[in-house]
Amino acid sequence: MTPPDAEVPPADGPADRAYRANEAARSVTAIFGQRLFFLPGTHIAAIQRPSKRVENLFRPWHYWWQAHYVDCLVDTGRRELGNGATPAARFDGPDRPSAGRLASRLVTGIRLRNLLTFVNNYYDDMAWLALSTLRLEKLAEETRRPGRRRNARIRRTLTLQFDSASTDDLGGGTFWSKKRDFKNTPATAPVALYYARTGSPAKAQDLLDWLDARLFDTDQGLYLDGVRISSTGEVMVESAVYTYNQGPVLGALLELGGEANLARAATVVEAVEQHLTRPSPDRPGTQVLRCDGTGDGGLFTGILARYLALASADARLPAAVRATAARLVLDTADAFWNGRRPINDAEPLAGHAGKLVFSSLPETSAADTYPPGAAVELSTQLQAWMVLEAAATVRQQPPGN
Repeated sequence: MTPPDAEVPPADGPADRAYRANEAARSVTAIFGQRLFFLPGTHIAAIQRPSKRVENLFRPWHYWWQAHYVDCLVDTGRRELGNGATPAARFDGPDRPSAGRLASRLVTGIRLRNLLTFVNNYYDDMAWLALSTLRLEKLAEETRRPGRRRNARIRRTLTLQFDSASTDDLGGGTFWSKKRDFKNTPATAPVALYYARTGSPAKAQDLLDWLDARLFDTDQGLYLDGVRISSTGEVMVESAVYTYNQGPVLGALLELGGEANLARAATVVEAVEQHLTRPSPDRPGTQVLRCDGTGDGGLFTGILARYLALASADARLPAAVRATAARLVLDTADAFWNGRRPINDAEPLAGHAGKLVFSSLPETSAADTYPPGAAVELSTQLQAWMVLEAAATVRQQPPGN
């Protein structure tokens, strides 16, 4: 699957994985990034390429995709920190903004594009932005560029939203939207993780307890989608299982710790391997994480990989569980990398010749899912970037690889 003309570092280790993540960062920011309304000091991502800058102003812009774009830039920014004594080079060259600076401009772009507010109608969207800006704030502190005033304002605003959505209706949990007819894992899990990371462990645990009581499927070891109130008042469980729902639950379980939470985290990792994987295209006998196509689903597995990488490094989990989490991330990242397609100078994206397009499915080459001339969606490229960044944090190959 590896294109013969693509430059690949000779070593297969942490440096190689960082190189791959950097190539993804450079490609996604170059292909999709632009100023918002041509305003200096702003950044936003087009949701599709090829597309014209002006027409993008009149298309849906997907708040939560942009929130994950912030998270990806924070991942890259953390690699730019290097080992402390020796900072790494800027991901896009010395004359280009650092990843952290670009992320800050993106947060400005999100606020302006959202009509001067960070509040919207979906609590899961806001939770993803709250988590990514919290990580951005910590990155800024480490790079001595604190943005505490703005980030504190974002946190206050969004915390009020989460408090209002996390009610006793249906026994607990967090509403998905301001229609307040659906409490689900996509909202409850990232809000729980946010509470856990901002000094409200009791609130976080209450939400996890509700998820365990109402939406944990003991047969699969995974979390179902949600609980809906119909127009007639009937309460119905939405039983779909999505990859991305398992990720923030796993993150919250690890953040809070404790025997019961860590045991449940181990169960989730093992269940992901059993139920949410497909055969690897490159290495018989190995598995890659299942992906969910394009659109919103194009982000799902990247989110899961982020939290599996955290599990792989958590010494409180059994060694076999950590190895499983690491193996799933690394094998999926390898599949995305091996299936990449360089842009050539004869296609509509020719202005970005040499940059990379990644497949929406790790088991299928980008030459098949996104052949030259096809429209490429931002969500799927963020997903591959997220997986490659997650792999760059897995510092050791798991046993048996």
